[in-house]
Parts: sequence; structure tokens; C-alpha cells
Amino acid sequence: MAGGHAHLLYRHGDSVVHRLPAHAKLISLVAFVLVVVSTPRERFWAFAAYAALLAGVAALARIPARFVIRRMVVEVPFVVFALLMPVVATSERVVVLGLSLSQDGLLSGWNILAKGTLGVVASILLAATTDARALLLGLQRLRLPERLVEIAAFMVRYGDVVTAEMQRMRVARESRAFEARHLGHLRVVAQGAGALFVRTYERGERVHLAMLSRGYAGAMPLVDNAPVGVSGWVSAATLPLAAAAVALVAGALA
Repeated sequence: MAGGHAHLLYRHGDSVVHRLPAHAKLISLVAFVLVVVSTPRERFWAFAAYAALLAGVAALARIPARFVIRRMVVEVPFVVFALLMPVVATSERVVVLGLSLSQDGLLSGWNILAKGTLGVVASILLAATTDARALLLGLQRLRLPERLVEIAAFMVRYGDVVTAEMQRMRVARESRAFEARHLGHLRVVAQGAGALFVRTYERGERVHLAMLSRGYAGAMPLVDNAPVGVSGWVSAATLPLAAAAVALVAGALA
């Protein structure tokens, strides 16, 4: 895979977090999320501690807060659902700022919001410090099924191709003074989507034939034989171990 196909979530850098092996960071992310999810929702201070740990990782990786916040828009549906929980739940009511809200709904909404936000931020930090090719190599090192890795590789590589095709079609429509302003233009937009599908399918066939002519035998050469030292594993394990220590303290104080 060409190095020029870095995903939009990636932020180039040379920090210690960037240099960690991708599969170690993936394991660290999963372990951290499991610790966060297993923490009782009533331990408010523990979630603040988890947020502080993620802030420390972001500072170590030199990832600005604005970069993370702008990419948290994916969490908006969960935020809306969490805000609705205190309103629609039917448990005992409490008055907050003049509003009658469900006490259990407040805790449930907080639970969804806190754990979801921490998981999203952790994922953003992983994507911001690991380029697409390294992520694929990490998945391969973790023995993910080869076909899934290949599909992901093709999606990353040819997502740019499809996007460029969409851009050319949009420019062609606008050069003919077409702008989709009302439902009457839906037919033209649907025809464009169909044409894009046909062009993409034909492009895929041409790419497959080109790969076969170059000796493709059903497997992509993604293997990375670079050794991973003990220090790399220790560094990657720092976040989940610190989170586990917070969870143990929270459990001991229960």
C-alpha cells in the first residue's frame, strides 16, 4: 500500500506513541476500553481519572485538543440518546434546574456518555498516531482473518479512487449548471449514484486484471517482520495498567 494514502484521522508525528507497534496499541486500546466499561457508573472520580490518562497520552503524542474534539462528532447520536435518557425513563423523579428528570435515567445517561466518550477519544488517539498501513499490519500480526485484512486494505487504497471519481462527476454536473436544490432533482442524483456504481465496478475489474497480470495469487504482501522489543510492550501497556489500577481502587472503595 502506498504511503500516500494516510487516512484523515492520522496526524503525522515522531512521538513515542507514534513509534509504538500498531498491534500493541490495538491491544492496549481494547484492554483500556474493557476496564472503562467494567467500572461502575457511580464511580465518577474514576472516569475523571481515565480522562486524565487519555489527556496524558494526547500530550505525549502532541495531539492538540482541537484535533480530537473536531473528530468527536461521530459521537453525536450517542450524546443525544444519553441526554434523552433522563427525560424518557420512568423511575423515581428528581428536579434538576426546574426539570423533572428520572434519577435512574440520569445515571444511565451519564454511564453512556462517559464510557462512550472515553472509548471514542481513545480510538481517535489510536487513529491519530497510527497510519493506515501500520493498522493493517497490526491486524495481520494479531492473526485477524487474512481476507478481512485484504478487504480493509482495498477499502483504504481505493477509497481515494472512488472519492476522486465522485469529485469529477460533481464537477461535470456543476459545469452543466446543475445543482440539487429540491426533490425534483432526486432522479438525476440517483442516476449519478448508479453511474458511480458502474464505474467503480468496472474500475475494480480492471484493477483485478492488472493485479493478476503482475502475479497476484490471492494474498497481499503486508507482512512486517520488524521485531517488537520489551520496552514497546511495556510502553503500550502503561495506559491499560494505569486504568486497571484506578478500577481496582474504585472497587476497593465501594
